Amino acid sequence: MAKATVSPKSIISDINEGIFKPIYFLMGDEPWYIDQITNVLLDKLLNETEKDFDLNIVYGKDVSMGDVIMLARQYPMIAARKVVLVKEAQDTDGFDNLLHYLEKPMLSTVLIFNYKNGSLDKRKKLFTELEKTSVVFESKKIYDEEIPGWIEGYVSSKGISIDHKSANLIADFIGSDLSRIIGEIDKLMITMPEGEKKITSELIERNIGISKEYNDFELLNAVIRKETFKANKIAMHFSKNPRNYPLIKTIATFAAFFTNLMYYHYLTDKTPQNVIGELGINYYRVKDYEIASKNYNGVKTMKIIRLLRIFDAKSKGFESRGVADNENLRELLFQILH
Repeated sequence: MAKATVSPKSIISDINEGIFKPIYFLMGDEPWYIDQITNVLLDKLLNETEKDFDLNIVYGKDVSMGDVIMLARQYPMIAARKVVLVKEAQDTDGFDNLLHYLEKPMLSTVLIFNYKNGSLDKRKKLFTELEKTSVVFESKKIYDEEIPGWIEGYVSSKGISIDHKSANLIADFIGSDLSRIIGEIDKLMITMPEGEKKITSELIERNIGISKEYNDFELLNAVIRKETFKANKIAMHFSKNPRNYPLIKTIATFAAFFTNLMYYHYLTDKTPQNVIGELGINYYRVKDYEIASKNYNGVKTMKIIRLLRIFDAKSKGFESRGVADNENLRELLFQILH
């Protein structure tokens, strides 16, 4: 019986071994895994000639579930299997009609649903029945704190390495958009010197344009360690390049850290393993919380969180009185560090 917690790696492994299910229901908030599994399915099930005859791609807003089932019940013309791909399946009308198809799905058809930006209600009969006969996969959004570790894992799967600082540079610059992250990493691998097996901050700075010295990650590190001169130096650089360093993004980076720091203060077990599990952070960030907890006690941390909310509103134009972002950033840093 397939489960919603099944991993994309195990699904792709089965597909590569020629093990197929009649239905693949791929849902969730992270589109990259949904697209990856779908692309592997299409590549393994049909060659380019067969796709012209036995691949139907439809969009949820343009079809009803009755239309989808009608396509799924057709026999393949030249391939061993017919493939029906429903993109934006969340917009399809009449989803409950799929229950009838689940009673006796066509074994000569592989029906793929791309249900993005949401998930089926797991309490309903449809979800329960899908699990009995189908591959059901929920692609969950990765938290910002988990992105550097994810980058390290992805790079490692390509047979090369990346240090933690460089992974943070990419995560800080791009955010949690996995498709964009992978696109940039793939570009870096193409530009790597022959024989080189490691992505470095120098390579990133040269090819993506991310400064290894001036970024939100380095600014946060300076604040964590109360390195006032370094923090103000980075803030000055930000003020000269406001388009590249929007205040709203800097505040989001700080808010994620200091919210976690408040949780850290209340942990009774502060061993690295427990901190990683409770805060959902990478192993390399544990030391940052240990240092920050000594520099910012619980009361100060709460004040910083309140400050971040105030300056977040200002960065969005509320009660800013026309004050520029660079002035707001300098004031925010002063109030945090003193």
